[in-house]
Amino acid sequence: MTVKSGFKLRPLGNEFILVGEGIEQINFNKMITMNETAAYLWQQVMDGKEFDAKSLADLLTQEYEVTSQQALQDAQSTIESWLKAEIIK
Repeated sequence: MTVKSGFKLRPLGNEFILVGEGIEQINFNKMITMNETAAYLWQQVMDGKEFDAKSLADLLTQEYEVTSQQALQDAQSTIESWLKAEIIK
């Protein structure tokens, strides 16, 4: 999978929002928010790098004190959320 182009991650208080910077990314019916961990993952893959749940889980275990099993579950959940929001392909 890869992230779709045209999005910019911006801080908003204790969370982050993903802002569409092209007309095709604008959807006023939803706002994409991310916590610090999801934003960290987004920053690691936003340059078009291919990723899957395992590679995201590896990033999580390198950055945070989390088991491999928990990291994989969190990575899969993050991917599902991103697919639902249509910000990855």
